[in-house]
Amino acid sequence: MAQAPVPPAEVPQPAQPVAAPQTVQPASKSDNPVGAVATLQGGASVTRNAATGALKVKDAVFKGDVLQTAVDGTLGITFDDATTFSLRPNSRIEVDGFIYQERGATNIAAFDVARGTIAFVASAVAKTGDMKIVTPTATIGIRGTTGIIEVPAAGARGVAAQSIIKLYPDADGRVGRIELFGRDGRPLGVLTRAVTGFAVRAALGGGFAAVAVPISASESDRDFALVRQAYTAQRLGRQLNLQRRNLQRQNLLRQNRPTPAPPAPRGQRLNLLPPGRSIGPTLLQPQPTLPATPPPDTPTLPQAPDTVPPLVPPDLPPPSLPGGVPTPTVPSLPRLPLPR
Repeated sequence: MAQAPVPPAEVPQPAQPVAAPQTVQPASKSDNPVGAVATLQGGASVTRNAATGALKVKDAVFKGDVLQTAVDGTLGITFDDATTFSLRPNSRIEVDGFIYQERGATNIAAFDVARGTIAFVASAVAKTGDMKIVTPTATIGIRGTTGIIEVPAAGARGVAAQSIIKLYPDADGRVGRIELFGRDGRPLGVLTRAVTGFAVRAALGGGFAAVAVPISASESDRDFALVRQAYTAQRLGRQLNLQRRNLQRQNLLRQNRPTPAPPAPRGQRLNLLPPGRSIGPTLLQPQPTLPATPPPDTPTLPQAPDTVPPLVPPDLPPPSLPGGVPTPTVPSLPRLPLPR
């Protein structure tokens, strides 16, 4: 009876080396951060200068960064004007441009959403400047509001490439405005009512078309949960960005502070006059040394006695008048009382 063939023993494969995480540096030393990672769960990464590295909370965000979440990751990023994005798993966004100055009139913010589901809370730039979000099929003009952007992965669910844009009320209940354009620049529609949306996809005859999409109660509940995550990230990100700006301001003041002159070494003269000028010998300047003994031809002056003799010898009798008459003495007068 033939025996069954024995399967060959499995040869253990050597473990593959794990690549060390890369340290992603700013685009250049002159670049300043434009935001920060406010919240993070699971995995997320940033691609900067062709290098990709893992993200962590409090990491700075720079212009040109490409931020993406893993299949188990959620990410919240807040920019200097408090604009915030909350990324669900498998989402990708690029910071195309960001210029913000407080009370400035030329503020600009531009983002590119390549895939995934992202909630956004627009802030100062959208209210005082120009904020745009680009998707594969649409260009979205944001006028200070809250919304959701969905960009399914290419070929997902067998549908054509499309972008779904939905408008939701802000935290204070106000409703902003979203303007929709095709990628060719042609205007497609405007969202001004809360819990409404458009799907922008390629049209059959060319160009792009916007179609209204219904939003169910379960879908709106899911969207509101994502919007609340964005508000949480906004609150935390504001504190992080404020701390960073205060630190930058302190470093700038420290760099511009004049450096005090070091104290002069002990024994060194202090010269406050311009070079080449002098005010003569002073106590701070070395004095000429006098010779210990005078030259031989120098006349010697008589030295005065150390003590002055009394004018009248102490033992002589009082002087007498001629003829042997003693000098009369003047009697002392009685002391008169002072008038009262």
